[in-house]
Amino acid sequence: MAYDLRSETGIPTQPVGSLPRPAKLQAAYADYDAGRISKQQLEAEQEAAAKDSVSRFEATGSPIIADGEQWWSSFATYPVTDTLAGTGLADHLAAGGQYFAIFSDGHYRQLPKLVGGPFRYKTYAADTLARSIGFATKPMKQAVIAPSMLALLYPLDEELPGYSREDFEGDLVSECEKDIRGAFDAGAACVSIDFTEGRLALREDSRNPWTGRGMLPHFIDLINRVLDRFSPDERINIGVHTCPGGDRDAVHSADVPYAALLPSLFQLNAGFFLMQNKSERDRESVYKLVGEHSREDANGVAQVVHIGVINPQNPRAETPQEVCDELLTAAKYIPKERLGSTDDCGFSPFSIDEKPLHGSPDFARDVAFEKITSRVQGTKMAAERLGIHVPAAA
Repeated sequence: MAYDLRSETGIPTQPVGSLPRPAKLQAAYADYDAGRISKQQLEAEQEAAAKDSVSRFEATGSPIIADGEQWWSSFATYPVTDTLAGTGLADHLAAGGQYFAIFSDGHYRQLPKLVGGPFRYKTYAADTLARSIGFATKPMKQAVIAPSMLALLYPLDEELPGYSREDFEGDLVSECEKDIRGAFDAGAACVSIDFTEGRLALREDSRNPWTGRGMLPHFIDLINRVLDRFSPDERINIGVHTCPGGDRDAVHSADVPYAALLPSLFQLNAGFFLMQNKSERDRESVYKLVGEHSREDANGVAQVVHIGVINPQNPRAETPQEVCDELLTAAKYIPKERLGSTDDCGFSPFSIDEKPLHGSPDFARDVAFEKITSRVQGTKMAAERLGIHVPAAA
């Protein structure tokens, strides 16, 4: 039976995934890379941060929570490495792959590179969810990485000896399916696929060779190959997240108009979408595009669109009234039975993130929970204004 995301707030609301890691945990990652502490000592800090994340998340009143990805190197690299520095790389990978993204402040994030096959995940989302779910009393969601992101591990302009791109992508799709199924088996109420590279695929950046190559149609095909392995009843609780990036309070593709992405994005046969929008300059035009392109029937499922009402890059916490007003505007264009709310992005998708606009990751962590509380409260307010039933006990 599908989990009912509306059960407590009338309009469904959920996070994207990550939370800022405490400064103490970020220091532990550095110490682990330097060989000053053991893997067991790093995991003790990760567990403490995950337990704190779950407890504070539940205190926001959110109907569904996450562990904030405290166990992960990043949303993109958790299957293939223990840390962003490359400690503990998976088999058949080496350092020095292509850039995933170059951000607006000039910093970049780099992927490992594939040097042979077969390709297999080292860590699955279920492995860490199983460690966190025992701390929770509320349903938990789980994010997973899209196959399109990990497709960038394969060299752009060469074939690896004995391991073709076709064989690699077949393995990749199977690993992504396994990742999603494992998350549900571990107890996830819903799973979202992180697809931040969708918007970036439309940005031509001479510094980053994979962009500007028209890869979006192939990315859509790869994700649909995964989604097509699930029934409509399963896909109700499988979603896709899109945003222009978020790291160190900077973005990578906010200059790409949504009008270029959304017609393709909604060809994904997902049951829900988590879509950045709070930080857009012309939000109402995006709501109109969502209303035009999202589908009531996506191969057997109605697409619910959770619009971003919280900007994780901005240290100022939105008020519940601001959240409510945003949803009421969106409801002019998106059918209210297919409208939800979310945060624009994860609050810290990479494990090492100084959060420069906030001043410190610990302060950013406090602000994140304040923002989530506003999202939950404002979503309830909007549901009441739209005549959507909110249970009295909520």
